[in-house]
Amino acid sequence: MNLAFIAIPALAAGLVWTNKNKSIIHLTNLAGAAAMLLTSILALVEVNRSKIITTGGFFKDIFYIDSLSVYILFITTLAFFLVSLYSISYFGQELKRNVITLKKLKLYYSLSNAFVLSMILALTTQNMGVMWIAIEATTLASAFLVGFYNNKRAIEAAWKYLIICSVGIAFALLGIILLYYSSTVELGGNKVIGMSWNYLLQHASALDPSILKIAFIFILIGFGTKVGFSPMHTWLPDAHSQAPSPVSSLLSGVLLNTAMYGIIRVMTIVNKSLDSSRYTGNLLLLLGILSVGTAAIFVLVQQDYKRILAYSSIEHMGIIAIGLGICTPVGIFAAIYHIFNHAVTKSMLFLATGNVYLKYHTKKISSIKGLIKIMPVTGVVFALGAFAITGMPPFGIFMSKFNTVAAAIFSKNYVIAVLLLVFLAAVFGGFTKQLGRMFLGNNNNPEINKGELDRIGPAVLIILLCITILMGVYIPGPIKTLMDNATGIILGMGGK
Repeated sequence: MNLAFIAIPALAAGLVWTNKNKSIIHLTNLAGAAAMLLTSILALVEVNRSKIITTGGFFKDIFYIDSLSVYILFITTLAFFLVSLYSISYFGQELKRNVITLKKLKLYYSLSNAFVLSMILALTTQNMGVMWIAIEATTLASAFLVGFYNNKRAIEAAWKYLIICSVGIAFALLGIILLYYSSTVELGGNKVIGMSWNYLLQHASALDPSILKIAFIFILIGFGTKVGFSPMHTWLPDAHSQAPSPVSSLLSGVLLNTAMYGIIRVMTIVNKSLDSSRYTGNLLLLLGILSVGTAAIFVLVQQDYKRILAYSSIEHMGIIAIGLGICTPVGIFAAIYHIFNHAVTKSMLFLATGNVYLKYHTKKISSIKGLIKIMPVTGVVFALGAFAITGMPPFGIFMSKFNTVAAAIFSKNYVIAVLLLVFLAAVFGGFTKQLGRMFLGNNNNPEINKGELDRIGPAVLIILLCITILMGVYIPGPIKTLMDNATGIILGMGGK
């Protein structure tokens, strides 16, 4: 099963180049995405039954899937499948208008599969070295997707993304080297096993705490750059605003989770070694509240609807960091819960911006009026999504935000709770003030015709909206089991 996760996107990336029929190219990619989603569902069922999935032979120390990894893996493949379905609509319109060529479409599909392949590899390995390589590979694959349109601003955003994230990932490499050093100095033994986070976790009490503290700082800065923590976040608004909307959806919905996953794995090792979460928790709380505060300020002044959503991603990664930093059962569950809710809701919003951009040909909020009248489905979903992402009931993000604030209060982190509420109120005000102008009023541009572009795009938005609402009122049993087990893994590894 582990090899299937690797083989399917690799095969799909190659097969899209074997045909010149655009419909077959679309369907080839969609079939690969569906196969990945099905494989992750099978893995989810297997993990719920047997707790872990491993392989024997040469790969026995490389591949490892547990509840935490399969949970984020399922989110990744679900998002990729829906984005792939939406891409048929989005790039179909781009082809029709001669914005891109058929060769460019093939390039998009092959790069997006390479992008997902690298994230899957990061989530299915227990080798810290392989994980680092995979997360670095996400940068290389997605940089070309950010600069997909090859205009001046897109290329500038791609270079900025590439340079900042590469510098950040270099810090993470230093942290991983220190982790490896701690295992070889204190434990000796097999050098390959010494790169395994699972092995390090099992022997955490024997590792040098001072080395682990330094390692965690490097990894938090390194992978935190990829997560988009402030002040390492500066690549994120530019990359999201310039990338095609399906790419923005993947960047925000799943890439940030993958980098956060790397931080979580190291956090659990350090917490177990120190027999306390105080050290890692304080650092995560600091970066988390700083990120939420930074987003709250910049959301208030943005004039580009994609940049607002980009800063919103910084906010939500900060909320996840706060839940992890609190490191109580409620806090960890809230963080795990929020990972799913943010991925689905933000993917929906970025795909909605794709429909808006194709209709209005602008990203400026001031140039868009009467969206609900012009595009009823997209407008309504976009408006509901804006309420959802700011934490309004009955959507899933309301529940995970509520649990995060409750966890802060229960753990007596009153300053964090108050600041979080203030910043969340500011974000809500910013979204209402900035985006609210788009939905109402009358469109004065006679060249913009009323109606959706096609049926596929709105259908994907409705599916994502339904998932967002469902997760606010009911968590399906298998997903709830994964969330509980993932929470237990983090707490069991890390203690309190």
